[in-house]
This record gives sequence, C-alpha cells and structure tokens, in this order.
Amino acid sequence: MYDLSLHLLDIVENSIAANASQIEIDVFENKRKNKLVLIVKDNGTGMDEEIKKRALDPFFTTKNKKTGLGLPLLAQAAEQSGGRLKIESKAKRGTVIRAEFQLDHIDRKPLGDMSVTVRVLRAAHPGIGFRYRHRVRA
Repeated sequence: MYDLSLHLLDIVENSIAANASQIEIDVFENKRKNKLVLIVKDNGTGMDEEIKKRALDPFFTTKNKKTGLGLPLLAQAAEQSGGRLKIESKAKRGTVIRAEFQLDHIDRKPLGDMSVTVRVLRAAHPGIGFRYRHRVRA
C-alpha cells in the first residue's frame, strides 16, 4: 500500500468484519516529538490471546483466505520508519490498534487523503458510527 490512509482503510474494514458498530480513528502529528500516531479503536468482537499473538503473522488469518496482510504490513511500515505497532484487544470487548512512526523519517509513507478514506468508509457502511479526529501539534 502506497499511503497510510489505505492501511487505515484496511484496518477499519477488519473492525467492521469483527462486528464493530462504533469505530474511532485518531491521527496525531507531534512535530516537537517527531511522531505520527495512528489509532483505530473499535467495539467489535476483539481477539483472544492466541489470535492476538498471531495477528502479526502474514500467514495467519481468521478469514476464508490464505493470508492476513493488513496488520503485518502496517507493522512493517511503522518499523521501517522508526516506529512500532501495538495491539490491545480482549475477546468480546473490542480492539485498539496503535501505529507509531517517526514523523520525518525518510522511509515513512505519506499519510494520504484521510478525508477521502473516511468519506468512503461512511458511504460504504452507513450503519457504523465513525469518529475521526486529526490533531497537529507544532
């Protein structure tokens, strides 16, 4: 995926597949700390400990396909730009995906057009409650 907004689109689609009815997307840019943080929080079915442990394995998926590349690719993008990916999840309680990037890292993918991504999600899933917040701190 070329930009981070497409990674977020994929992660949010995973939330929807996990029966989430509320999804929060946060983007924080902190220039002083040189950090970009992307957070997707949902109230879906969540992951038990076994699934959470395997979630970053590209050859593991809970869907009817052979690979699950969404989280592993986002984790790789974060790590390549001096960051990391963290998963917080409990079965039946939802999931929080947090990806951190070094803001000025030469290998950080561009954020992309988040307004288009959010509009596409809202149009494609009118029954889902979305909240999008983008904050920039100098």
